[in-house]
Amino acid sequence: MRIIDIRETAVPLNSTLRNSSFDFSEMTTSVVAVITDVVRDGARVAGFAFNSTGRYACGAQMRERFIPRILRADPGSLLDETGTNIEPEKVLACMMQREKSGGHSERSIAIGTIEVAIWDAVAKIAGRPLHRLLAERYNGGRVADKVFCYVGGGWYFPGQTLKDLQDEMRRHLNAGYTMLKMKVGGLPLDQDVRRVEAVLDVLGSGSRLAVDANAKFGRNAAVAYAKALAPYGLRWFEEPCDPLNYALFAEIAGAYEGALATGENLYSTQDVENLMRFGGLRADRDIIQVDPPQAYGIVQFSRTLDMLARHGWQRSAMFPHGGNQMSLHITGGFGLGGAESYPGVFGDFGGFADDARVEDGYLRLPERPGIGFEGQAGLYGAMRPLIE
Repeated sequence: MRIIDIRETAVPLNSTLRNSSFDFSEMTTSVVAVITDVVRDGARVAGFAFNSTGRYACGAQMRERFIPRILRADPGSLLDETGTNIEPEKVLACMMQREKSGGHSERSIAIGTIEVAIWDAVAKIAGRPLHRLLAERYNGGRVADKVFCYVGGGWYFPGQTLKDLQDEMRRHLNAGYTMLKMKVGGLPLDQDVRRVEAVLDVLGSGSRLAVDANAKFGRNAAVAYAKALAPYGLRWFEEPCDPLNYALFAEIAGAYEGALATGENLYSTQDVENLMRFGGLRADRDIIQVDPPQAYGIVQFSRTLDMLARHGWQRSAMFPHGGNQMSLHITGGFGLGGAESYPGVFGDFGGFADDARVEDGYLRLPERPGIGFEGQAGLYGAMRPLIE
């Protein structure tokens, strides 16, 4: 068996959303198909992925370096020990040939997206949902049937009123979510505090609300927000500053007793470890949010988890960024703390299978082979042309 082709196309998100730092009006994503010579139900097995949201399409690196390396490799060198399926760890090593250390984000997203598509193909060849394969390999065989899922909302819209914001949050509660997240940093502090209080009037408890500043703040604003938010007992305060500003992160952690969260903009195990060493994060309360398709993929994510475990972190502190079926399977397979959801936010690239339902804050894991993009009609409509 062998990989016969890998194809990529850039697709616009077509989103008018805005957080505190930027809008998504130009945002694109790379959709990838890994086509194998294995035939199931009369068609070649193909694995799919996209590079999550928040980073632009990266097809140039794929086509110039990573896809050719895979297609030039001896097909047998990319197979598992049984010779009956692809080994993602070997494909990752193949893509990393002749790559210099450091400079991770230049390549981590392209590599990670292809690697996740490889996993989709592997699970389909095995006839298993991806989360079950991951649980067997990386979680001692402990297979979950559902995962905790919170909703990322509270975006900024022109003309938005506090009632509009509250109505949005009520819709999420009515949809089955029990924990919500909202944006901060896009308005002056006093107005953002009023927004937080308006949402808390709906939720009733700060433990059910997280806030996200999208790395907006410098020192003065970050400390001011930390002091203003502290009395509310929020679930977490996300990305108060750039995650590579370790000194400022450590200062904020020293001033804010509640949980901090970060990691979606870190693209290597080394960057996450430096944050652990120098950023003041606390394993007993803080949250790590690495986005595996943007950080070299699932194999490297397992290595990041191993590193975090050596620093005393539990998997329950891991909430992968993404809000899609890839992060859902990864959360369930590795036994992590929870998954993010973006209902109705990023068009076809946000959300889960069309038949997915959230009940009391939990989402049942799908049983379709692979990641199950085929059960998400709008998204699969963007993927299917790659194999036709």
